[in-house]
Amino acid sequence: MNNYEYIVACLPVLRPEDSRSDSLDAAAIVEEIREQLSAGDAAVLDTLLAGYDPDRMDAGFYTEALRHKNRFIREWFAFDMELRNATVAYLNQSLGRPAGQDRILLEGREDEEFEDLPAVESVLRGSDILRRERGLDDLRWRKIEELTMMDYFDLDAILGFVARLKIIDRWLQLDPDSGRAFFRRLVDDIQSTYENKKQTIAI
Repeated sequence: MNNYEYIVACLPVLRPEDSRSDSLDAAAIVEEIREQLSAGDAAVLDTLLAGYDPDRMDAGFYTEALRHKNRFIREWFAFDMELRNATVAYLNQSLGRPAGQDRILLEGREDEEFEDLPAVESVLRGSDILRRERGLDDLRWRKIEELTMMDYFDLDAILGFVARLKIIDRWLQLDPDSGRAFFRRLVDDIQSTYENKKQTIAI
């Protein structure tokens, strides 16, 4: 049986000085989390991590992810797919390519509306490449916060942490200043989680 409260309680051991690109070992943190999960929950974590492998991000992956038993996996990858499709559609239009090129279209979701489409297009209209990428990751970060808003000591809280850690790890390699900013947000979010939990218990 998983001790989610213990696992989540260990997450804030991250310190601001750890956000230096040469000191934060995201892979090691994820592995430490995995070692404390049951085999079943570790498999769910692996599904999340598979979503960061470009070679596996095809219609088959998203079809399975959107049918997954775990709510965070279903909703996160539904958002991720729509975000990717919106980005590709914008680039296709900008480059004069066929509208459907490189988009992932799943049967039964043809009429699904992407409520974040205006925000994505606003980000993509920017001329600075790094700011565009940062803007898209801001949207991802906010979606993770939304999906885990009511999760404190459960698997979804852990999955949300790992998803944000992946964003931080990417930016520490791409642009360390942005990576550190995302890291500070993560630490603040974790501290806020505990304050909210204390208030809930007090009530």
